[in-house]
Amino acid sequence: MPDPTGPMHLVLVRHGDAHAGFHGPIAGPKGCQGLTPLGRRQAEALREHLATTGRVQADVLIASVLPRAIETAEIIAPGLGLELSERDCDLCEVHTGEADGVDWSLYNERFGSFDMEAEPDRPFAPGGDSWNGFHDRVSRTFERLAREHAGQTVVVACHAGVIMASMRLLLGIGDPATSAHLRPTNTGLTEWEHDPVAGRWLLRSYNEADHLIGLDVVDG
Repeated sequence: MPDPTGPMHLVLVRHGDAHAGFHGPIAGPKGCQGLTPLGRRQAEALREHLATTGRVQADVLIASVLPRAIETAEIIAPGLGLELSERDCDLCEVHTGEADGVDWSLYNERFGSFDMEAEPDRPFAPGGDSWNGFHDRVSRTFERLAREHAGQTVVVACHAGVIMASMRLLLGIGDPATSAHLRPTNTGLTEWEHDPVAGRWLLRSYNEADHLIGLDVVDG
């Protein structure tokens, strides 16, 4: 049984290669078309790695509500000996609001082109997140998960944006324009440990991806 007074481990898994990017439909809940064949192979490789190495002894498996994350979680679940227990919208990429499903070629015309980092309080589209709002959501979500799953190991199938936000927030990285950029690999593992006594997070690992050796890894 997990010790509720002990540390909580949060293992973030970026989804596999997906039909999502800066071409075609904007991939919110409606626009996301799930994993590519490569993405499914990446997730299968991670499943086998988890099953054979016992790298993660997880208590809970959660995914965002986006199809590419759900599909990734369902593929890796047998390697953890778990079923997907929850879909959490707070673990999504930047909420795209009214732009969800709109073709990227029409985005600028309909909503106006802008740099989210340069205009951090401007929403991506009406009903969507701003840069600051997204980071606030990630921060609140991590604190909530630490409370709800004290002493447990939680695996989360999520997104590059969530992982990068966690690095900025928990490592205290300031203006991203003045720092190196992070780009987690599809199905890479990043592990945080939450100390409930100190109320602090410790980065245990970033972007473990040994299971992808030999696969044609495509970032997307």
